[in-house]
Amino acid sequence: MLRSRIIPCLLVKENGLVKTVKFKNPKYVVDPINAVRIFNEKQVDELIILDIDATSNGKEPDLKMIENCATECRMPLCYGGGVKTADQAKKIFSLGVEKIAISSSAVLNPLLIKEISDSIGSQSVAVVVDLKKNIFGNYEIFIENGKKLIKKNFLAFIEECEINGAGEIIINNIDLEGTMKGYDISLVEKVRKITSLPLTIIGGAGNFNHITKLIDKFKIIGASAGSLFVFKGKYKAVLINYPSPEEKINLLTKSN
Repeated sequence: MLRSRIIPCLLVKENGLVKTVKFKNPKYVVDPINAVRIFNEKQVDELIILDIDATSNGKEPDLKMIENCATECRMPLCYGGGVKTADQAKKIFSLGVEKIAISSSAVLNPLLIKEISDSIGSQSVAVVVDLKKNIFGNYEIFIENGKKLIKKNFLAFIEECEINGAGEIIINNIDLEGTMKGYDISLVEKVRKITSLPLTIIGGAGNFNHITKLIDKFKIIGASAGSLFVFKGKYKAVLINYPSPEEKINLLTKSN
């Protein structure tokens, strides 16, 4: 049965957990394995780990790092970064990762979605769509950590993802990433109208009220965040955190 999920999203660079703002100025936070252990204790719904080095630098997925995280992880794990082939996805899946996230490679070759879906099952394939607004207020697709613009209609691409067998769409508004100003609700509305696939939203969450607002509006959805779960206070002191079971119940109850 589908339900709303509250999902920490961890960005990995050079084997360290980092946080960025609009995909820029990565700040080292902590060793990712330590973060996974703490999130285990906090009983998180799911965990997303994205290696932001892999695709932009043409690297292979770091199988050892992925295996270490998957072995330690006691919640469903989604990994993304550098996956370009179905064989790579199968290797990562065999390490205990529940979902494979693909972004740049899916945009450049949408048929890769079908290849991976046929290989490990559509429920285990998530496509990450990174978006920015242009000067006319229209959303555009970017790849390689927001460095390269791709001239594709983003809604048409999402429909293509569904046709090719994606099991989930992860939407990231780059303009809001790391800003902690709140989710882009209007963007989510546009996406929800054209696909019935499970959605996870990244970019902008700065407090639990932002999560409540998202879930209240869309009911069954994944509310993901990075800064919210690794920083505390206005000076952004590093503190791995997550709503307690009681707080999570209250968040989800407010939304019903």
